[in-house]
Amino acid sequence: MSKLFIKYISIVLTIYLLSLVSHTIMIGSIPALLIMGVVLLLVNLILRPILLLITLPFSLLTLGFFSFIVNAWTIMIADYFVTGIDMGGFVNSLLAAFIIVIINHLLMDMKK
Repeated sequence: MSKLFIKYISIVLTIYLLSLVSHTIMIGSIPALLIMGVVLLLVNLILRPILLLITLPFSLLTLGFFSFIVNAWTIMIADYFVTGIDMGGFVNSLLAAFIIVIINHLLMDMKK
């Protein structure tokens, strides 16, 4: 499996699992969830490097932990563009960012 496909699976799986656990994350339909995965993947590929470059001083001061804030911002941006998904704000997006990173690393380790 390619890295992009693993990232896509981790995004979709995380948002689905968080919607089961948290009542503030709403998924309207399965196609909306799949579209959210594609949009978030594209935002991560295009916009995230620019945001990381702009916020580099904060990342250096926080030893890289500010990148989770940037990841939460990208989730919120993707949530804005996809109808049928409601992430419920910044805290849920930050939680999703943490879990996406964890699931992505687990899936990458299983690939090896």
